[in-house]
Amino acid sequence: MSIKKNQEMPLKGVEEEPVQLDEVLSKLGAFGKHQLITMCMLALVYATNSIYNVNYVFAVEDVNYRCKVPECESIVTSFAAPWHNLTSLGLESEGIKQCYRHPPLNRQCLAFNSSLTTPCTEWVYDVPNSFVAEFGLACNDWKATLVGTIHCFGSMVGQLLQGQISDRFGRKTAAVFAGTMGAVLGLAKSFSNSFWLYIVLEGLEAAIGDALSPMFMLSIEIVEKKRAVLYQMILLNFYTGGQIIMPLIAWAVPYWRNFLRVIYAPTLIILTYSFFLDESIRWLFSKGKKEQGIKLIEKIAKRNNVKIDKSLLNRLDYSDEETSNKLNDRKLLMKTFRSKIMMRRFLVCMVWWFTITLINYGMMISSVLINGNKYLNFALLIMMDIPANIFYWLALAKYKRKLPLIASFIVGGVFCVSQPFIPKGYAWLGLALFMAFEMLATFSYNIVYMYTSELFPTYTRNSMHSICSATGRIGSLLAPQTPLLMAYWSGLPALIFGLTSLVSGALTLFMPETARTQLPDTIREAETIGKTKHKHDPATETLKGT
Repeated sequence: MSIKKNQEMPLKGVEEEPVQLDEVLSKLGAFGKHQLITMCMLALVYATNSIYNVNYVFAVEDVNYRCKVPECESIVTSFAAPWHNLTSLGLESEGIKQCYRHPPLNRQCLAFNSSLTTPCTEWVYDVPNSFVAEFGLACNDWKATLVGTIHCFGSMVGQLLQGQISDRFGRKTAAVFAGTMGAVLGLAKSFSNSFWLYIVLEGLEAAIGDALSPMFMLSIEIVEKKRAVLYQMILLNFYTGGQIIMPLIAWAVPYWRNFLRVIYAPTLIILTYSFFLDESIRWLFSKGKKEQGIKLIEKIAKRNNVKIDKSLLNRLDYSDEETSNKLNDRKLLMKTFRSKIMMRRFLVCMVWWFTITLINYGMMISSVLINGNKYLNFALLIMMDIPANIFYWLALAKYKRKLPLIASFIVGGVFCVSQPFIPKGYAWLGLALFMAFEMLATFSYNIVYMYTSELFPTYTRNSMHSICSATGRIGSLLAPQTPLLMAYWSGLPALIFGLTSLVSGALTLFMPETARTQLPDTIREAETIGKTKHKHDPATETLKGT
């Protein structure tokens, strides 16, 4: 009998062997009916969010203006006037920005007193219904750029808020709240009757109306890890598509108020997501809500026409020791920061995010300053993101995370540092390097977004991702100011972009590889990434190329 008992013991151990959540997610599939429906809902958020981040480039467009001279104006005031060149001074080479004028010597305005200068009190704009004209921002150009700066600052604060809300209340709750508030505040901006009210609404929209962060977390947690990169590549193309469509909408609907209404109205539908969007299974388990998680798995299995063995669900092993000890979210976050390994990763992630936000926002702002049709210039520049998104999927499938990120930072940095030194006779080569760097910058941005989420544990993943993003967005605050550096040397912005890219590439050498590993659920698991080799498991072989 003792022999029989000894023979049964291994069998019992096999039956009770814990199952990883990724194994269950792989059985549910990545592109079943449930995942495709979820992807469609996520796609709307990705596409519209890309528009909301930079719509101020077109809503608050740069316009020319001249002084209004009551003695010389005709009954119907127009921007073009035959006497304008005689009274004007202080014009900028890039356009007409008149703040002072010479007074006329006669009623016919045939001559002006060039020895006397008076400040303008009224202005005539070349686009009378523009944002700058309606709010009277002539000779206050800092106010127009303040819109972009406030948006970036609000976004920085919002990343901190959204991360906490998402980790505490769930990805779905955070996304629905942020998406709905973004639509409401965006539409409210179109009815603003004062500049400072618009500024307040711009900041609030960026702070509490950005649904991308929780939606991104939801997207990487609803599928097995080996499918996450492909899933993201598809969604990123929707993000790029939104930015390509935006300038075309601005071209077709030039009046800024109508432009805002057209781009924000569609996201009111996000409010209905509270009925149709499902929560992240991984988040439910991390919060100790195992029963809800199992019910959701069974719901998805039924929708996808997949059979899941109940005994498999009962053996699901999901470490949530911290939540079982009833640590609150603040303590969990502080525990993450107390880890020296987590802190080192956080510091490198901040440099990554500073670099990618500085470069990407700087490049987009620079694109509308290039000679030609600003709408087409912007759309053509963003179209470079499509091959970058595809390249992102292919590169990460073969070369994991670390090597592609190092290569993109280093090669992109070399391209950008070289661009200012291209001889003027080879302008086409400078433009080619500019476009190549844009593609590599997007490639780096995509990897950093994914890489950061894989370095930290589930219960603080969105918080850590958001903090890295928020602190790094100092780069997006500085980006609107980079064109001013061209006054000292035209190649200075490109040189700065390139040097920061090279520094980020060097720091990436000290980061662990996260491909072919399970998403960590605890700090202990996160700390072992890149240190320990897991036992051979056929299931892990399917993670190859992720």
